[in-house]
Amino acid sequence: MVFELPALPYSDKALAPVISAETISFHHGKHHRAYVNKLNELAEAQNLLGKSLEELIKTATGPVFNNAAQVWNHTFYWNCMSPDKPKAQGGVAQAIDKAFGSMSAFQEKFTNAALAQFGSGWAWLVKKPSGAVEIATTGNADTPLRTGDKCLLTCDVWEHAYYVDYRNDRKKYVESWWGLVNWDFVAKQFG
Repeated sequence: MVFELPALPYSDKALAPVISAETISFHHGKHHRAYVNKLNELAEAQNLLGKSLEELIKTATGPVFNNAAQVWNHTFYWNCMSPDKPKAQGGVAQAIDKAFGSMSAFQEKFTNAALAQFGSGWAWLVKKPSGAVEIATTGNADTPLRTGDKCLLTCDVWEHAYYVDYRNDRKKYVESWWGLVNWDFVAKQFG
């Protein structure tokens, strides 16, 4: 199987003004695409084209892992956003309230985790095997998939996610990003 760049679930202009079409052009059209292209090159050279992204993330190391994880993380990130601004509800909203006390307390803790992530990486809301939800951060290409946690939500805090629109102001980007969270997608992941 050859890996392909997944289409965005909305137009490249749909997330503006929070995320501009210019940022999406670079981030999805060039950056994400480069991970897909490199993964195909590596997978072909190492006879791994029959494996899924998840298999490669769980078993590969080095450049294969890095590119597979970045393809998966970025695809997940795009799906975590929507121009429709759905509200958190149901089981995931209840789990957040139970773990953090309120949605606003969760958002504050998640934002702080995203801001504290040193260098490039990701902030995540994950569901533990116990069913509880937690905030996690990962550096570079790492992903909670490797630890057995179920990914529910992620915010990309690599500079390429916000340098065009926010001139490297990570705080302003993360605070604005909350207005795009696709809570319907998050609820689906929660199950």
